[in-house]
Amino acid sequence: MRFRVERDSLGKKKVPADAYYGVFTQRALENFPVSGWPVSPLLIESLLEIKLAAAQANARLGVLDRKKGAAIVRAAREALHGRFAKDFALDAFTAGGGTPWNMNANEVIANRANELLSGKKGKYDRVHPNDHVNLGQSSNDVIPTAGRLMALKQAEELLEGVEVVEAACKRKAKEFRRVLKSARTHLQDAVPITLGQEFAAYAEGMGKARKRIQTATESVRLLGIGGTAVGTGLNSHPRFAGAMVKNLRKITGLRLGNARNLVEATNSMADFVELMNAVEEYAIELNRLCNDLRLLASGPYTGFNELKLPEVEPGSSIMPGKVNPSVPEVVNMVCFQVSGLAHAVRLAAMGGQLELNVFAPSVVLNVGRSQQILANASKILARDCLRGIRVNKMACGYYFDYSAGIATALTPVLGYARAAEIVKHAQKQGKSVRQALAEESGLDGKQLRAWLNAASLTKPNLKPRK
Repeated sequence: MRFRVERDSLGKKKVPADAYYGVFTQRALENFPVSGWPVSPLLIESLLEIKLAAAQANARLGVLDRKKGAAIVRAAREALHGRFAKDFALDAFTAGGGTPWNMNANEVIANRANELLSGKKGKYDRVHPNDHVNLGQSSNDVIPTAGRLMALKQAEELLEGVEVVEAACKRKAKEFRRVLKSARTHLQDAVPITLGQEFAAYAEGMGKARKRIQTATESVRLLGIGGTAVGTGLNSHPRFAGAMVKNLRKITGLRLGNARNLVEATNSMADFVELMNAVEEYAIELNRLCNDLRLLASGPYTGFNELKLPEVEPGSSIMPGKVNPSVPEVVNMVCFQVSGLAHAVRLAAMGGQLELNVFAPSVVLNVGRSQQILANASKILARDCLRGIRVNKMACGYYFDYSAGIATALTPVLGYARAAEIVKHAQKQGKSVRQALAEESGLDGKQLRAWLNAASLTKPNLKPRK
């Protein structure tokens, strides 16, 4: 391998001759080989969009030579089209503040811009990573801004995932609206419910989660770009912040605004925490749904066996014919992971001090990763599980008939004590509660049907006394 030699304030350093990154990135590659996890491509995309917007703004404001600005713009566009993907190889865990990520983008763009202006990689005599590509910026406002752009893009993907789960639950609510079954509280038999009502409740929970995420994105849309090192805007043009938001709106297609207080936008991670909390709340609802699906589909002979989930793979390497609820299980694990990442986000947000939270890289990557895996898991759950769920009406009917819960519907007529006696007698005799009520309640068939039909059992049923 051939090398070139670059110099920084720490001295000389060999850099691969064909690399578009420079000495700062090379040091970071050597210093932080922590996890092997790459930086999110969406974060890199967002960084490049910021560099493109900054070159346009600075050239228009007259603080950057137009030829240099044009070269930076072209280099940034080439990078956005994936030309230099291999040159963005830093680890997800990097120096505080994310300076290596920012400098990686600065160096790649500067080296390509120098080539476009007939210069050589590593010389920086025409376009410099700090003086020109990073003009009017600091890692301290660039990294949180890139994180906000990434979070908004991934929120759109996540919301699509939430919507498909919500829609699938609504379809099942309609499909199963007449399937009577026994509800369960404390994992014990409770009053009747329809399977449709259960799925309608899941759909409602998903809808609420969707609205929470949508609300939480609003504060994330307000960018701190232009604040530079501590939010005061030192070394940027007075109109730079406004120009940046205008340019980024056009480049990204996102609805964006300027933060009212750039110092706060630089040092606080609260907006990310708000979004992460909403994401975790969705994970909690999704996890609960998957828990219920696994329980209701348990069996087929020693479990509930009320639902039949689509079979996506053989379930056991040793037990022939066994099929597991693999899709809900993997979604459960994703939800557990999201809760862990949410805790990491909160810890990192609490770690901020004075004018900068140096743990911003941890915050932005964990918010992004949470949304990404939840979006994917949601779409898989809807496609490979929810849409294909079938009901075992025989099992639902059996549990319904034998559940003590149906006697509850007759307590307004029989009284609590008499209804309890009939239930105990049914259990002792091995009869269904429905049969025991028919034999011992003193009500004729017409009266029983009036009290034990689906409408009476699953809705408010008390009638005025005559």
